[in-house]
Amino acid sequence: MNSEGFEGLAKTLSTNFYSIIYDQRGTGKSVLDVLDSTTINMKLMIDDIETIRKKLKIEKWSVLGHSFGGMVASYYATQYPEHIEKIVLSSSGGIDLDLLNYVQEQINSKLSKSDLDSVNFWTKKISDGDNSHYAKLERGKHLAPVYVIDKKYIPVIAERLTQGNAAVNQLIWTDLRKINFNCASALKSFSHPVLIIQGKQDIVKAETAERAHNALSNSKVVYMDHCIHYGWLDNKVFSRKYDF
Repeated sequence: MNSEGFEGLAKTLSTNFYSIIYDQRGTGKSVLDVLDSTTINMKLMIDDIETIRKKLKIEKWSVLGHSFGGMVASYYATQYPEHIEKIVLSSSGGIDLDLLNYVQEQINSKLSKSDLDSVNFWTKKISDGDNSHYAKLERGKHLAPVYVIDKKYIPVIAERLTQGNAAVNQLIWTDLRKINFNCASALKSFSHPVLIIQGKQDIVKAETAERAHNALSNSKVVYMDHCIHYGWLDNKVFSRKYDF
């Protein structure tokens, strides 16, 4: 998914920090001529981050990863720990693939029957070849309640959900399984500060945050109430949690 949905958060953080956001390969302005396993994989995603760091001539920086980005940040920390000052993991997908054992059930359980039926209907329409923005938006409208409590943000999240690239998603999750993604052992030696932020009502279970916390010797976890997956929308306190 592109970086568009993080612009507001980046601007908030920029009042105290030099804030950098980028489009992951295959999304937004990071256009690729070919989408396959040779162009979309975790190694290349990590290499992209390093390319940005080197281009900007930054010796050490703090890295914030949200959702899947938290998995990318964790993997980056296993490969280039010497270039990291701090990490923020926001509703991270985790340091391993345990999320896959429960996330669909979590999503289904947080949807009303009406919304779940509509999500299934529009998902089938899209998989059958309807790639229209309308179909994606209708699916997004019914799926958005899984991600935010405050209903005024449902249109924002619904539009955001239309921006996903199914081909990129499939390729990267295939690669995660192929490499048996698990950062736990490598992160045991990571000693820099890590802040793990998660909503108490998140579709990502607390046990996923705790697994990261247990692996990281210098980490702390903050659980925010009245907050699902987009903490900076549901709970404005999120924006002040980076002081650690």
